[in-house]
Amino acid sequence: MKQMIWMALLSVFFLACKDAKPKDNKLHIVTTTSMITDLVQNIGGDKVAVQGLMGAGVDPHLYKASEGDVSKLANADIIIYSGLHLEGKLVEVFEKMQRQKINTVAASDALDKKDLIGSTHFASNYDPHIWFDVENWEKITVYVANQLSAAMPENKAYFQANAAQYLLQLKALKEELNAEVATLPVDQRRLVTAHDAFNYFGRAFQFDVVGLQGLSTATEAGVQDVQKTASYIIDHKVKSVFIESSVPRRTVEALQAAVNSKNHNVIIGGTLFSDALGNPGTPEGTYIGMFKYNVHTIVNSLK
Repeated sequence: MKQMIWMALLSVFFLACKDAKPKDNKLHIVTTTSMITDLVQNIGGDKVAVQGLMGAGVDPHLYKASEGDVSKLANADIIIYSGLHLEGKLVEVFEKMQRQKINTVAASDALDKKDLIGSTHFASNYDPHIWFDVENWEKITVYVANQLSAAMPENKAYFQANAAQYLLQLKALKEELNAEVATLPVDQRRLVTAHDAFNYFGRAFQFDVVGLQGLSTATEAGVQDVQKTASYIIDHKVKSVFIESSVPRRTVEALQAAVNSKNHNVIIGGTLFSDALGNPGTPEGTYIGMFKYNVHTIVNSLK
C-alpha cells in the first residue's frame, strides 16, 4: 500500500515539475553515483549541465529518492545511472521516468554479459561494482559519449573528442596501477574489506578479495560472517583490513577485535573509496584520483 501511494505521489509530482526545464541550450543530465557524475562531466564539458544525486560517502545500495530528486529527474533530458540494481531503491523511479519518455540510460548496458561477474546473491544476478575494472570504464566511456552524441548531435564531435582524451587518461591510469601493484607479491594480494565491492578489482589485479558483508550493504554482517572472515585472515596471515568511506566502520572494527582476540595482530590499513568518490575538489573526488589513492593505500598497507 505504501508503495502504491508513493508511486501515485510521484506521478503528481512529475506532472507539476515537468514544464520547469531551463532554456540554456545545454543538455540537462541527472546522474546517480559520483563515479557516473565525474565521467559525464569529463565527456560533456561545458555543453552539459550535470546534477548528481549522490555525493561523497553516500551508499547507493540504500539511497532513496527525495522530492527534490524527483524534481531533478523529471526535468532531465537524460538520466544516467550505474545499473545492475546498484541503486536498488531507485529502480521503480527509473521505470516511471522511462514511461514518461525521459531518456534513462544504464551505464552497465555498455558491457557484454561476459564482462560481468555473476552473483546468485544479488538482485541483478551480477556484481554491480563494475567501475573497479578500468577496462569496463573505458567501454562505459565510449557508450556514454555515444549516448550524449545521439541526444545532442550538433555537439557530437565535441563529446567524442572529450571521450578520446579521457580514454588516454584511463590508459595511462592502467599502466600506473599495474606498475604499482606489481611491487606487491601475488601471495600478499589478499584484500579484506567491509563489503564485497572489489571483485572486479581482484580479477583485474590478481587479488583474492573477501568482503565482510555481501555485494549489498542492505544486510549487516552477522557473527558468523565476522568469525569466518577472522579465520581467513589468520589462516592467510593477512596484515591489514580496510574500512570503506560509504560503509560504517564498526563491522571492520569488530572483525579486527575478533582477530586480535585470537593472538593474531591485524591493523586497519586505511579507508578505501568503494561505492562513492571522495569530496569534490580533492584528487579522490575524481574516478582517476580515487583509483590511484585506493591502489596506493592497499599496496602500502599489505607490503
